[in-house]
Amino acid sequence: MKHFLIVPLLLLATPVLAQQGAHSPQNKDACARDVSRFCRAKMSEGDMVVLGCLKDNRARLGKACAKVLADNGQ
Repeated sequence: MKHFLIVPLLLLATPVLAQQGAHSPQNKDACARDVSRFCRAKMSEGDMVVLGCLKDNRARLGKACAKVLADNGQ
């Protein structure tokens, strides 16, 4: 369940994301599965580490999460 808490924080981690409405329910949920799948071991290391993990796994991300990252300059 912890991954559901980190995704909203992750998406609000940068001012660009916060300004563009990344905190919407759709964006919060878009990466939850990918965080759980690819970045579970890094979740306790902080939001920016998880964001880096998602970026490192960009080619393997689901379409929704990849779109959220791209739409927010990540």
